[in-house]
Amino acid sequence: MSYLAPAEFVTKMVDAGESKVFMSTRDTLIRAYMAGAILALAAVFAVTVAVQTGSFLTGAILFPVGFCMLYLMGFDLLTGVFVLAPLALLDKRPGVTVNGVLRNWGLVFVGNFAGAITVAFMMAWVFTYGFNIEPGAVGQKIATIGEARTLGYAEHGTAGWFTIFIRGMLCNWMVSMGVVGAMISTTVPGKVISMWMPIMLFFYMAFEHSVVNMFLFPFGLIMGGEFSFVDYLVWNEIPTVLGNLVGGLAFTGLTLYATHVRTKPKRELHTQAA
Repeated sequence: MSYLAPAEFVTKMVDAGESKVFMSTRDTLIRAYMAGAILALAAVFAVTVAVQTGSFLTGAILFPVGFCMLYLMGFDLLTGVFVLAPLALLDKRPGVTVNGVLRNWGLVFVGNFAGAITVAFMMAWVFTYGFNIEPGAVGQKIATIGEARTLGYAEHGTAGWFTIFIRGMLCNWMVSMGVVGAMISTTVPGKVISMWMPIMLFFYMAFEHSVVNMFLFPFGLIMGGEFSFVDYLVWNEIPTVLGNLVGGLAFTGLTLYATHVRTKPKRELHTQAA
């Protein structure tokens, strides 16, 4: 069958986490760079659709095309390795260490950021014909998002910071479900459908995704947004990254591992005894 049972695809999650920890620096950076760039383009695409149609729902329905492309190509997002790499450590895979997991996270962060900011510069040029004209409706819409989602949170102080953190948790709960979705089927249509649903949900709900934000906020700054790089870090990227880590690992990685891997030997023993 094209559908894998939970115990099977969760084992694949642990295997994937192990392979990412041991992946070379070169491959990790390339895969992360491409993932950040593709997701940034998908964000531009979704906002373009939303502005031109007047329907944010339509943009959200179509946004997952970027996520599906990058995962079918075997590229890596920070939100994905936040969930997968620690499972290899938890499963006590030989040679997997805390330093190895942190190294993987750091390299993927750098690669994602480099890819996203590359697209930010490219799209800023495209929207303005080399900074010679106004960016137009789509460019202006993307540029204003940064201010609303930094200073808008800052107005609420600590409550605003924790609001971003929680929105980051909810985001990677859904995004990590998309990462898992790529593993539960052996067919491309099955993988795409499984990835599409949670990604559409997170985007429409405007939850905070650290890699998407690596594009949105630098783009806003390039276009002259009324906020600073420090505002972006303190009032968005840092709490979003932390929220993505906690949400994806707690709600997806650890729950699936606990109920489908840790209990697997007991089920097998019970079946044999019967």
